[in-house]
Amino acid sequence: MEKKICSYETLFVVDATLAEEDQKALIEKFTSLIAENGTVGEVNEWGKRRLAYPINDMFEGCYVNVTFKSEPAFPAELKRIFGITDGILRANVIRLEEKKAPVAEKAAE
Repeated sequence: MEKKICSYETLFVVDATLAEEDQKALIEKFTSLIAENGTVGEVNEWGKRRLAYPINDMFEGCYVNVTFKSEPAFPAELKRIFGITDGILRANVIRLEEKKAPVAEKAAE
């Protein structure tokens, strides 16, 4: 049976009060976890930004965006690990839509 592979994107916010080495370690932890369970596409570190609203009395966080491909069961596990990891303020994983080729319309006769 053929394994189904889907495209996903995750955005997570790392606690900005952590030391820079600790922030890098968290980012590396999650990118390597994704690489072990799928294929990492792009990793974009957006850096420190002001949060839209305070989270745990914090006003800033370091944003990281990762695109990847994996089996459909992995994102649920990734969300679970985000939720139990200290230093992660918020995280979201979404499935990306697969682009389909446009259907050619029949010419009017």
